[in-house]
Amino acid sequence: MNVSNRVAVITGAGSGIGRATALALARRRCHLALADIDADGLKETAWMVGAQGVRVTTHLLDVADREAVRALPEEVHAAHARVDILMNNAGVALGGTFEQVSEADFDWLMEINFHGVVRMTRAFLPHLRRSDDAGVVNVSSIYGIVSPPGQAAYSASKFAVRGFSNALRHELEGSTVGVSVVHPGGVATAIARKARVPLDAPRDEIERGRKVAEKLLRLAPETAGEIIARGIERRAARILVGSDAKAVSLLERLSPVNYWRLLKKATSR
Repeated sequence: MNVSNRVAVITGAGSGIGRATALALARRRCHLALADIDADGLKETAWMVGAQGVRVTTHLLDVADREAVRALPEEVHAAHARVDILMNNAGVALGGTFEQVSEADFDWLMEINFHGVVRMTRAFLPHLRRSDDAGVVNVSSIYGIVSPPGQAAYSASKFAVRGFSNALRHELEGSTVGVSVVHPGGVATAIARKARVPLDAPRDEIERGRKVAEKLLRLAPETAGEIIARGIERRAARILVGSDAKAVSLLERLSPVNYWRLLKKATSR
């Protein structure tokens, strides 16, 4: 896929992987419609992308807002006259075991991480079908490949994104619309610091888990953005971001039931 002079819609573009991918695509002369719930972050990303000389618009958006999502395609089409790439990147994190996480928090996470992906895809797919070469890019996670304890809600949402993406790819086979699912490993974003945690969970346990998570977030977002952009160009079905994602994916394939026991042994060293 030649992304030059195409138009990409990216959610969660105000920081992290969304911002990095926007910059990587802009360097390839791809025009951008950037969406995020964070107005300040969105403005900063737009300024950075604008320096690349491409056309960029910003759209304040909560992907959990059905009406806002439904209205977005017409806004983008009015500004850019076309849509070729949809990158569903917006997401949140929620720590805690299943018994610690409230039903309300579980639903909150699923509304953003999974239902947001589905409703954005539903809203933009008719526009993508009008393109001669289009792609849906859904960001899952390394936790959409393996399921560690303490991540029941987050892992459920990311496995759902993976399953939805794979089925949609098969359904769109033979059309001009491809589907890629992205599995980032430990990318150095603010996701661990911003994660929601159960109110009644022990504070020391939460802080210990947060510190462990932050130590694993080592890959520069800029590197992740480049990997994703190259995956989009290749129309890759699966985009593994980082050596940790590749290693864990291989381990899960070799030992789909006992991988967690093996990972615990490796990390304990």
